Amino acid sequence: MIHLKGKKALITGGSRGIGRAAALLFAQAGSDVALNFLSSKKDAENVRSEIEKAGRECMIFKADVSKKAEVEAVVKGMVGKWGKIDILVNNAGIWTYGEMGSMPEDVWAETMNINLDGVFYACNVAVPFMKEKGQGCIINVSSTAAIRGEAFHSHYAASKGALVSLTKSLASELGPYGIRVNCVAPGWVDTDMCAEVFSDPGFRRQVQESIPLRRIPPPEDIAGPILFLASDLARHITGEVLNVNGGSVLCA
Repeated sequence: MIHLKGKKALITGGSRGIGRAAALLFAQAGSDVALNFLSSKKDAENVRSEIEKAGRECMIFKADVSKKAEVEAVVKGMVGKWGKIDILVNNAGIWTYGEMGSMPEDVWAETMNINLDGVFYACNVAVPFMKEKGQGCIINVSSTAAIRGEAFHSHYAASKGALVSLTKSLASELGPYGIRVNCVAPGWVDTDMCAEVFSDPGFRRQVQESIPLRRIPPPEDIAGPILFLASDLARHITGEVLNVNGGSVLCA
C-alpha cells in the first residue's frame, strides 16, 4: 500500500544507520534518493549500488551539514538534475558526551551546528522549491532525549528538543503551501552511533531490559515510520512527533 512512485527524496546522513535504512526503504517504495555522506564514500557508494539494483536512481554528495554552502549545494544539485525535491529527511546528527560544568564550548557548538543548524540550512533551501510545486514533506529525526532529557548529554537533548519545536512551528507555517512537517523520535537504536556503549554487554542488557518490548531495534524499525510519514497514508498528519522507542517513553 505504501508507495513513493515518482518521488525524489533527500536523506541527510544517508550512508549509515537510520539514514541508510530509510534510503533503501524509500527506493523499494519507488522513490529516487539523494543522500550525503561526510567521511565514508565507500558506505555511500554501497547504498547507491543497492538503490540502483532496486531500479531507482541515486545521487550521493560529500557534504558537512553544519556548513551552509555545502547543504545548499546538495539541495540545488539534486533539484538541478531531478527538477524537484518532494521529501526531505533530516537525519544527520551526532551524540557525544558532555558534563555540565566542564563541557567545552566547542563540544556544545559542534552538536548544535550539526543537529540543529544543519536541519535549518536544509529546510531553508528546500522549502522554496517545495512551495513552487505546491507540495512537499519534511521529516526531522529527533530523539526520546528531547522529551525526557538525558544526563551528561544535555547538549544533544537540547538540540533534539529544538527539532520538536521547529517541526511544530514549520507544520503550522508551511501547511497552507501543501507541505507537511513531522518528526520521528527514536529511543535506543542499534547503530554505529551507539556501538561504543553497546560494546559493554552489561550496559546493553540493562538498556534492553529497560524497554518494555525488551528489544533494541535495528535501524529498519525507525526507517519504517519515516517511510509511513513520507507516504500518502500520512497525508493528513503534520506537526506530529512519532515516538519509536518500544514503550520506554510514553507521552500523552
